Amino acid sequence: MLYREWMGEWLGLYVKPTVKERTYRKYRAQAEQYILPEFGDREINAIGAVELQKFSVRLSQRALAANTVNGILSVLRSSLKKAVLLGVAETQYTGAIVRPKLREKKVACFGKEEQKKIEKYVLEHDMPYLFGMLLSLYTGLRIGELLALTWDDVDFGKALLTVSKSCHDSWKNGHYCKVLDTTKTISSERVIPLPGQIVVFLKEIKRETNGKYVVAGRSEYGAQVRTYQRAFDRLLKKLGIEHKGFHALRHTFATRALEVGMDVKTLSELLGHKNPVVTLQRYAHSLLEHKAEMMNKVGKLLFPALSRNL
Repeated sequence: MLYREWMGEWLGLYVKPTVKERTYRKYRAQAEQYILPEFGDREINAIGAVELQKFSVRLSQRALAANTVNGILSVLRSSLKKAVLLGVAETQYTGAIVRPKLREKKVACFGKEEQKKIEKYVLEHDMPYLFGMLLSLYTGLRIGELLALTWDDVDFGKALLTVSKSCHDSWKNGHYCKVLDTTKTISSERVIPLPGQIVVFLKEIKRETNGKYVVAGRSEYGAQVRTYQRAFDRLLKKLGIEHKGFHALRHTFATRALEVGMDVKTLSELLGHKNPVVTLQRYAHSLLEHKAEMMNKVGKLLFPALSRNL
């Protein structure tokens, strides 16, 4: 059997019924763009260890994020492992792949002055539509989580925000539409205590809007992801701030939280990470100033006489 034929069967019979539609489309796109051009016309039993290693090296040499490379290799590995399990292939060699060391992209966040510019503009202009950007800055919400929020998710009495769903744009009938979905992972379902200042603004926005979504759009379904991303891009350009993706708001929240002394476990839960290790790996650089401050305190304990002269 040609690997192309098996990939089609694997995606249709074993992937599509078990994952979210968005994940299925992602796997299919990775297969069509990267994997099948390399191995699609090969007999499945003719894909050897050396060919797989060369493919891994070529991927690492392209301008792809580390997570993207690992995702492509994971799709390749999973499809071949299932083929062996079902007797479609005799053996597979993905376990022998040595993945080249990849550098994770540096986490992008806004500086304190840039953050103040964004906050000042949103608060001074009576535009409830843009307030979602501040909500992400002070809760760490992903854009899909933000735009899926309804007023039922906000408990004003207890100042709590429940994150139980997400959304994305999907191309249907010649245009993009908003599709509600589950959260990114199970751990992404969470309850976030809201700062009192944010609650005040949310109450004002609720009085001014009639729709069910916290970030209202032009339709009853609220703002769409692409539309909101473009609005954010325009805001940054207007303020003269270097372009960063919407996700930088989430990174900024995490960085500021660490700067004010929030412990990593709490931050991990607020961000919806699987565990604090993920948070530490992603934001270790943000802890540098805090580490320096703590080391200075330790130094003062060890050398009190000298410290008085510093």
